[in-house]
Amino acid sequence: MTRKTSLLLITVCLSISVSFGFTACGVNTDDRNSNEPKGELAEGLNTCPDPIIIQTDWFPEAEHGALYELFGDGAYSVDANNLIVSGTVHDLGTNTGLGLEVRTGGPAIGYSPVASEMYTDQSITLGYANTEGQITRFDKAPLLSIVAPLEKNPQMIMWDPNTYPDVETLTDLGEKNITISVFFNEVFSDVFVAQEIWSADQVDRSYEGSPANFIASGGSIAQQGFASAEPFDYKNTFEEWGKDVKFQLLHDAGFKVYSQTIAIRPDDKTRLDTCLRTFVPVIQRAVLSYESAPETANNIIIDAVEKYGRSWVYGKDIATYSIETQRNLGLLGNGPNSTVGDMEESRIRNVIDIMAGAGIDTSGVTPADIFTNEYIDKNIGFK
Repeated sequence: MTRKTSLLLITVCLSISVSFGFTACGVNTDDRNSNEPKGELAEGLNTCPDPIIIQTDWFPEAEHGALYELFGDGAYSVDANNLIVSGTVHDLGTNTGLGLEVRTGGPAIGYSPVASEMYTDQSITLGYANTEGQITRFDKAPLLSIVAPLEKNPQMIMWDPNTYPDVETLTDLGEKNITISVFFNEVFSDVFVAQEIWSADQVDRSYEGSPANFIASGGSIAQQGFASAEPFDYKNTFEEWGKDVKFQLLHDAGFKVYSQTIAIRPDDKTRLDTCLRTFVPVIQRAVLSYESAPETANNIIIDAVEKYGRSWVYGKDIATYSIETQRNLGLLGNGPNSTVGDMEESRIRNVIDIMAGAGIDTSGVTPADIFTNEYIDKNIGFK
């Protein structure tokens, strides 16, 4: 995932063990044996790796809410050196006793793609994936998505509505030849250029996540970001700007990839089969639980970021904004049916076709190569 790097720094939270870079949160006892799961839940999770290790694509944030919801209200620990949150998997109110590690991505793994990290470190059970990355990296580091906590990709392009009051869409940006600042390796920019929505010379691929250029330009450029984050920061955090931006989701502009899906290495599918038949529905329930009551997971996210003490800053206000935006924009949802977390074959096929049409090498990838719904419980969804 492409994200911004905040200009602010936070102070590392003090603890009695800060010199070791590891601090405990919540209850300081291991609660693995409380409220033990029964029946099929226990039998299925007993086949899972312990701990289950999940590699994310960035620092903790509310877009990752379902993963941190898995910790429930149990004890967890924060490894500030290695940027890992550890605890046990909770299925709603039940502590399953199964160990869980959620690892930070982005700078924590040298900005390496999650797929590459998963093939470097075979201890990782699951990792974040996105449709376009799965296609372009399929030959070297294939991933198979098994559940999609987010229905829509939060990525967007934003602009200043005061400078460009007539701009409503990404097509308008192209027609007005407005410079659009993006990260250097973004597939969507290649797609929009090939579709002649944008021209190649208006795409500036030097964006590194800082708000500095957008602010210095006085709003003369457009810029990529997350709809569930940057609009809040530009109005409330970056005082040099301090006002609203306008945006359109890439999804709504026609590039409907799945972002931040949870994926496995395809070769692990047989080994993990029984585990996934139980664990994927647990993730589905975590999505619903997080949406309805996000406070516990958000507190873990905020606490972890504070204890990490890096340049990434994340507080209650932006976490609240994010979950509200996820609801309002349909970033969380069922899609066209009554099930949460499943993926549409036709939508993935369309992305493959769009990328191939843009001259991007899709290596003969088919939807079945990069996703499966076989572990999804179709009865779990938003009502």
